[in-house]
Amino acid sequence: MEDTFSLSGVKVAMTPMARFEEFLRSRGKRITQQRRTILEQVFSHHEHFDAENLLAELAHEGKANGKVSRPTVYRTLGELVDAGLLRKMSLNNRSVYEHDYGYPQHDHLHCEKCNQLFEFQSNEVSSIRDNVARQRNFRVTGHRLIITGICGDCMKSKSPPSRRLEMV
Repeated sequence: MEDTFSLSGVKVAMTPMARFEEFLRSRGKRITQQRRTILEQVFSHHEHFDAENLLAELAHEGKANGKVSRPTVYRTLGELVDAGLLRKMSLNNRSVYEHDYGYPQHDHLHCEKCNQLFEFQSNEVSSIRDNVARQRNFRVTGHRLIITGICGDCMKSKSPPSRRLEMV
């Protein structure tokens, strides 16, 4: 069965590195080797991550060489968000990042048990959004929808409910 909710790519005019360099220049900043290393690691694969995940990846792959500090990672992630390359989400009091540049508008299912995020794209969600906006004379510039619940794998696990309400 074909996944009708999967994401397709979006064509972009610039590479993430070129876009980031342009953003930094517009702010009077330069592309340091540390920023370059962080950007290359972030865009080397597509998955949701937090700053601690990124620091661990940099250390594990030997890319940090002790030269990419924790404050530099946090500062650069903020710059990548400001540049429109990453999107920041807050889940369970933790900042999670995902690629924004080159990826279409999409939504998420968030498992409250294992903390996994599942991306999906739905024309029906966009249609509802547009209909409500039209009724309110509202110009949509984007949206973010995160549906919380328990994923299929976690429902299959035999662990006892963690909260009293789940026992009902």
